[in-house]
Amino acid sequence: MRKADLVNKISEKTGIAKVDVLVTLEAFFNEVKGSLSEGENVYVRGFGSFAVKVRAEKVGRNIKLNKRLVIPEHCIPVFKPAAIFLDAVKSKVKPKDIKEA
Repeated sequence: MRKADLVNKISEKTGIAKVDVLVTLEAFFNEVKGSLSEGENVYVRGFGSFAVKVRAEKVGRNIKLNKRLVIPEHCIPVFKPAAIFLDAVKSKVKPKDIKEA
């Protein structure tokens, strides 16, 4: 499902105009990105939490040049689904139902 599909479904279910749904969804995404970029986690009860995880420095390898390189410590965003979210997905989706992109 793409963002446009999500906007259409929310608009149909709530009766809110697609433009308003899109603006609201974009505002949500921007707030999450802004909070994470400031190092602040975002918790949505019943859905999950968006957090920043620190990856330690490590040594990588450039296979083409056969050289080692140091990958510095860096932060990445992570999402941890809530237990209710996990249970809902596990109870309805079977491995054979998953469509590859």
